[in-house]
Amino acid sequence: MAAKTNPIPSVWARRRREPEQPALSREAIVREAIAMLDADGVEALSMRKLGARLNAGATSLYRHVATKDELIELAVDEVFGEIPVPDPGASDWRADVTSTCEAFRDTTLRHRWLGSVIGQAGLVYLGPNLITVSERMAALFSAAGFPEPARAIDTTLSYVLGMGTTEAAFLTTVMRSGQTEAEFIARLMPSAQEAVAGHTFLSDAFADAAANAVNDPAVLRQEKFAYGLNVILDGLALRLPR
Repeated sequence: MAAKTNPIPSVWARRRREPEQPALSREAIVREAIAMLDADGVEALSMRKLGARLNAGATSLYRHVATKDELIELAVDEVFGEIPVPDPGASDWRADVTSTCEAFRDTTLRHRWLGSVIGQAGLVYLGPNLITVSERMAALFSAAGFPEPARAIDTTLSYVLGMGTTEAAFLTTVMRSGQTEAEFIARLMPSAQEAVAGHTFLSDAFADAAANAVNDPAVLRQEKFAYGLNVILDGLALRLPR
C-alpha cells in the first residue's frame, strides 16, 4: 500500500509526533532557529548547525521538524504571535489598523529574514498565529463596515510587508558595513548628490532629505512609512458605504 502524503506541503498539515526526547521540544527548536535567523539570515540556517547549538543530533530534530522548510514555517508563525491586533471598537478603525500595521512593521525589522520567506507555499493561512492575526484584522475591517474585509487586509499588509522588507534589507546592508545608519548614509551622500545634480526638483528634494537622513534616519524611515500608510487608508476609506 502506498504511503500517504500530505495534501498540503505544510507542517500544519502533518500529525505532530509525540516527543521522544523530553528535554528537546519543538518549541525550543523553533526559538533557537529564530535566534539563528535573526543573527545570520535564512542562508545560515541548517538542521546540522541548529542541532549543534541545541546539543542534539539531526535525527533528534527530525523527530519534531521534518524539513528546513517546515522549520521556517514554524518560525514565521511564531513571530506573527508578536503582532497585537486590537479588539474592534477599541478606538476608531483607522487607529486600530494603524497600530496593527506599525506592530507588523516592527516585527519585520526585528526579524529581517521574515519578508524573504513569508510568501513560500504553506505559510499564508495555516499557522495558528497567522490565522489569529488575519481573523482579528478581518474583525476590525468588518466592524468598520468594509464590504470586502479580506481585500482590505491584503492591500494593507502588502504595503506594510513591502516597506518592511525594503527597510530590513537596507538595515542588513548597514549592519554588514560596520557603520551606524547615519554614518552609512553620510558616506553615500556625495555620490547621490552628484547623481541628481542638474535636476532641479530632485536636487531640492535631496537637499531637504539629506539633513534629516543623517541627523535621524530612523525617524525619517518612520515618517515615510506613516505617509504611505495614510495614503492607503485614505483610499480604503473611500470604499466604505456612505
